[in-house]
Amino acid sequence: MNTRLLLSILFSVLIAGPLLAQSGNPADAKKSYVHKLQLADRVRIAIFQEDDLTTLSRIDARGRINLPLLGEIVVGGHTVAEAQELIQRAYRDGRFLRNPQVTVSIEEYAPREVSIQGQIKSPGRYALPTESTFTVVELVTKAGGITDIGKGTAVNITRVLPDGTKQVFTIDVDSIIKGKKRSSTDDTTLMLLPGDIVYIPERLI
Repeated sequence: MNTRLLLSILFSVLIAGPLLAQSGNPADAKKSYVHKLQLADRVRIAIFQEDDLTTLSRIDARGRINLPLLGEIVVGGHTVAEAQELIQRAYRDGRFLRNPQVTVSIEEYAPREVSIQGQIKSPGRYALPTESTFTVVELVTKAGGITDIGKGTAVNITRVLPDGTKQVFTIDVDSIIKGKKRSSTDDTTLMLLPGDIVYIPERLI
C-alpha cells in the first residue's frame, strides 16, 4: 500500500469518527447511557485498605447517605464516578485520609417505573430497564400500541423535576414509527425517566 493511499484512509477515519459520534442515532444514545444515583438506590462504599469504613446505605429523599467520619453527604444526581470523586475529596479535604481510593457500587437499584395512560391498548405502569434507556416509542410498543382513536401525533410526557415543577413534552410518535421526515431529533432521542407519565389523547373524528 503506497503512502498517499494510507494517508487518505487515515484522514477519512479521523473525519468520520466525530461525525458518527454526533449522529444523534437513538441506538447510540442507548450505548452511552450512564446511570445517575437516585432515591432508594442501595449503594456500597468501600475504601482501599480501610475496611472499617465500608458502608452499605440506601440514598434518602434528600439524595444523601451517611458515611463514617464524614456524616451526611449528597450523592443523589451524580454518576458512580462522580460520587467516588466527591467522597474521595471529602475524606481528603477533611484530613481524615491522605489519599483515599473509594469504590462506589450499586447493590440494588430503586424501582424505576413509568406510566402510560389514555388511548393505549394496555395502560398501566411499566418498569424501565436497568442500566439502559427507554424511549416513548418503545413504551407505546410494549403497551400494545395506540388505539384506533388515539392521537399518536401529539403524545404528552409529563415529568416532575427535582424542584417539584412539571415539564411537559409533546412527541409525534406516529411519524417516528412510520419514519416520516417531520419527526424532529428531539422526538427520536427523548428518553423516559422514572416517574414520567405518558398520555395519548383522543383523536378528534
